[in-house]
Amino acid sequence: MSVLRAEGIVAGYGPALVLHGASVRVEAGEVVTVLGPNGAGKSTLLKAIVGLLPVREGEVELLGEPLRGLPPHEVVRRGLAYVPQLANVFPNLTVAENLAMGAFARGERAGAVERVHALFPVLRERAAEKAGRLSGGQRQMVAIARALMQEPKVLLLDEPSAGLAPQLQGQVFATVRAIAEQGTPILLVEQNARKALAVSDRGVVLDVGRNKMEGPGPQLLADPDLARLYLGGPPERAG
Repeated sequence: MSVLRAEGIVAGYGPALVLHGASVRVEAGEVVTVLGPNGAGKSTLLKAIVGLLPVREGEVELLGEPLRGLPPHEVVRRGLAYVPQLANVFPNLTVAENLAMGAFARGERAGAVERVHALFPVLRERAAEKAGRLSGGQRQMVAIARALMQEPKVLLLDEPSAGLAPQLQGQVFATVRAIAEQGTPILLVEQNARKALAVSDRGVVLDVGRNKMEGPGPQLLADPDLARLYLGGPPERAG
């Protein structure tokens, strides 16, 4: 049984459909990256999975339990955590208060705080600082850490490297891999496809709201057609 399964998703905004039967699954311990050109429906797929957009056709299941039609707060309570690309921290709250908000539905905090501090040591140092005063990279750490405070069954990340310097992007992708290896599978939407696939177990390519291609991350990185159409050039050669 997949941890997360979204099958045949049809969804959009008002009368305009964006997804036309898109599907994705996430297994235990995996990082799965959804990629594709702008307008392919990548972020829309995440929003449909977490209940921010109505699913008109298709099914969403978490460990075999249906999620379709549930409000977002109930989806979170069932075990999905979602980090949007923008407006993903409470800027007027401190780092510690942001983390506490992440554990609000669970109640227990101490153990979760220690775990996210081990993953992001800088957040311990900046605990009393307002999140809005942090750098872009540090705000992204707060957003991911707050989601992990829920101890989710699956973590959904929308463009976590957007707007960050290359060095910080590398840190974000290394953290994504570490989170999965510690037991929290991740569904990732990312424009930086090469770096995302390098830390991914599998990739799913969407185009015009439909599945175009799927395979192991290294295999997709080496695919010349994928590189030409979606990665901006030929596959990179080692050495």
